[in-house]
Amino acid sequence: MLLDLGTGGWILAVIAASAVGLAKGGLSMVGIISVPLLSLVMSPIQAAGVMLPVYVVSDIGGLIAFRGSFDTEVLKKALPGAIGGIAFGWATSSIVPVWGVTLIVGLIGLCFALNALLRPQLDAQPQRPRLSKGTFWGGLAGYTSFLSHSGAPLWQVYAQPLRMPPLIFAGTSTWFFAIGNWIKLLPYAMLGQLSAPNLGTAAVLMPASLVAVWVGLRIVRIIPQALFYKLITWGLLLISLRLIWQGLA
Repeated sequence: MLLDLGTGGWILAVIAASAVGLAKGGLSMVGIISVPLLSLVMSPIQAAGVMLPVYVVSDIGGLIAFRGSFDTEVLKKALPGAIGGIAFGWATSSIVPVWGVTLIVGLIGLCFALNALLRPQLDAQPQRPRLSKGTFWGGLAGYTSFLSHSGAPLWQVYAQPLRMPPLIFAGTSTWFFAIGNWIKLLPYAMLGQLSAPNLGTAAVLMPASLVAVWVGLRIVRIIPQALFYKLITWGLLLISLRLIWQGLA
């Protein structure tokens, strides 16, 4: 059983699934466009339900690709907050407007990106992962990820100043969101977002996302570190502007 998306809707869905795969392959800033794209042909809540299984399957490809490339200390300081954020998102999902969360995420991401672009000297020295920052930003990332899979900008606010090598950054990001996505499966199912049409549609989109994981991995392996962080900063800026526009609209 599949959703009736029409030709244009299926094209958008394939692009959205490919964006998820690219994110799991290391280009973390790309995946956040998946739900906004699908929201053009369905409600944001249903779009999040369709994309979660695609995220979970893409996570498997990303974890295989980055199985030895991640920072355990960074994850330990961010995951407890993320789990709390997911739980809070589940508890408040019926009363919090998605547009409000989208707008706030966009504004935070925009401020961070502008700060990094206008004052790059502040990021010259890598910071150490701190429990306080990991808990705070991890919690916000988990919360917004639960509502609309839009946790990447808030995760980057915590992870980007640590200046991990590109492969370690990509692998750590993949592990962080993979664990969160597995945890989200139960509450999503209980909220009715993993219906048969949603799951069937997600299954059709999974091959595109897995191919995109490989493409993203190849790009991350060849890109210089300075260029990598410049690209993800600009990507964060553009995506944040898109989220602000979506939230206001």
